[in-house]
Amino acid sequence: MMYRNPEERRGPITPQLALRVAIVGGVCLVMFGVVFFRLWYLQVLSGDHYLAEANNNRVRDITVQAPRGRVIDRTGRVLVDNRSGYSVVINPAKLPTDIAQKERLFKNLSKVLHMSQHSIRKTVNQKLAAVPFANAVVKPDVGRGVFSYILENQDSFPGVTVEQVFLRQYPYKDVAAQIVGYVSQVNEQQLKDKRFRGVKLGDRIGQAGIEYSYDRYLRGQNGANRVQVDAAGTVRQDLATRPPKSGRRLKLALDYGVQRTGQVAMAGRHGAFVAMDIKNGEIRALGSEPTFDPNVFSKQIKQSDYTRLTDPANGAPLLNRATQGGYPTGSTFKPITSVAALESGVIGTDTPYTDGGSFLLPGGKVLHNAGNASYGTLSLRKALQVSSDVFFYHLGFELNNAGNGQQLQSWAAKLGIGRTTGIDLPGEQPGLLPTPQWRNHQYKLHQKNPKLSLVDKPWTIGDNVNLAIGQGDLVANPLQMAVAYAAIANGGYVVKPHLGMRIEDTDGRAIQEFRTPARRRVKIRSQYRQAILDGIRDAAQLPTGTSYPVFKGFPIKIAGKTGTVERPGQADQSWYVALAPYPHPRYVIAVTIERGGFGAEAAAPAAKQIIAKLFNVKAGNTGPVNLSGVNAHG
Repeated sequence: MMYRNPEERRGPITPQLALRVAIVGGVCLVMFGVVFFRLWYLQVLSGDHYLAEANNNRVRDITVQAPRGRVIDRTGRVLVDNRSGYSVVINPAKLPTDIAQKERLFKNLSKVLHMSQHSIRKTVNQKLAAVPFANAVVKPDVGRGVFSYILENQDSFPGVTVEQVFLRQYPYKDVAAQIVGYVSQVNEQQLKDKRFRGVKLGDRIGQAGIEYSYDRYLRGQNGANRVQVDAAGTVRQDLATRPPKSGRRLKLALDYGVQRTGQVAMAGRHGAFVAMDIKNGEIRALGSEPTFDPNVFSKQIKQSDYTRLTDPANGAPLLNRATQGGYPTGSTFKPITSVAALESGVIGTDTPYTDGGSFLLPGGKVLHNAGNASYGTLSLRKALQVSSDVFFYHLGFELNNAGNGQQLQSWAAKLGIGRTTGIDLPGEQPGLLPTPQWRNHQYKLHQKNPKLSLVDKPWTIGDNVNLAIGQGDLVANPLQMAVAYAAIANGGYVVKPHLGMRIEDTDGRAIQEFRTPARRRVKIRSQYRQAILDGIRDAAQLPTGTSYPVFKGFPIKIAGKTGTVERPGQADQSWYVALAPYPHPRYVIAVTIERGGFGAEAAAPAAKQIIAKLFNVKAGNTGPVNLSGVNAHG
């Protein structure tokens, strides 16, 4: 038997097998090349970068918060300042790792800080989770007694220190509270906002008022303490310190004296007031009652405090009624109706109309003057002087039939009603200027589901008649009315109200001026504007004028219009809007008082006190006045 060599028995490699071997070999070669190139990239090209990253893992920056800038009024009086306080903090590097020791520490802190152990534990864990190597603030504002006790008993408080910090201080408490606003710690949602770029969790930012609007100027730049830590996070060495830079100083157009006078004039009643320069929109005073003390936000505010400040049953003190309130305006709307009627050609300045005491609406409904008064034949000036409702019912009726039927709405919108004014305060509301389209849409919603809308009937001509005297669905605030009156008085310029005047350094040198030009020009013929101004001048200065009993003998001549608003389920709301001094007005003053009664009873005397302070004269009698012989309802 013959034996063959095994190599001879193995047949030649087939082409298919050779191909497979080549593919496998190629894949292995490519994978090896990728691994080799990656190692080369990491080791050679990116070595320096990753070395720096490794070093950074051993270095931490601990933020040192900057004190915020001061806020001053136009005379230099400090409205918002900082005070030195004490903050109880825990150093994570020195916090006990033993659970029993940590619980003992929290128990000791609970007794001293009057906080529950659960609250302390939750606070510390949240702070350390957000910023692991920074000190965790347990309580931001404690008294000197707590400060001394913790320092004297360090054995009972391992890892706990008391740091000196800057806390916001509002020296005049509730004066201008809704204007200055308050600060508190930034939340996670706000960190996503571009306006808070650079802010870190734990930083305190403006949350309302001027503190919010000018936060980027007031906030300053945080400093940092750079420390070196080991793998366990223990601080091994202090490396460097970058001191914080305090925020800039903000100067407001506000006058503290006028502001305080306005709040005193409100006498604790719910409502709001505005005093504004009619030419440049500078706000001299702007207030809302009830008010609050923003110093409560310098500490850790309790949920019960926040609920109290927002509860409508308590008057919702955080609400700024001057910019966010919504009310019918009553007869203070009549000058706006006058502009629409004159410019639409419905009447001329001397067009006569006979006021017989009532006005008949289509459908048979009869409307009367307040107090069932009758004024006979009169034209625009006299109608404004005595505040004839019937005269303006007639204008509302005629305006509904003029042009597209919305001349009244069109002119009111041009003067700023139903839109925001652009004031440098957050949360301003536009109010509501009712139109046929709006009401009909609301009625359709009501038909689908009464819960979607309270409007239970479509638009009728009666709605326009009601709007002409500032009643019905109209919703406006004192600031909007001030802007509208200013435009009538200053030649048709719709100003943009503003509080901020300029940013200053700590020595009072101007860094940035805030110049706010008029937003737009409304073309109102000068003879029409003068007729309206004459009418509201007579309302304040002639014996039969609606506010003459209030301003009789007052040294500052004014033009002013009362308003008395019927509000279902409550007493009438009192309004007054004035221009002073007359005939060359510089300021507009708008006041409204909820459940205040007639316009001449509450709002006009309050406006009188504000005007007196603006011009440094004595207000004289600001108590009840004899309203007999005038249409006090107007």
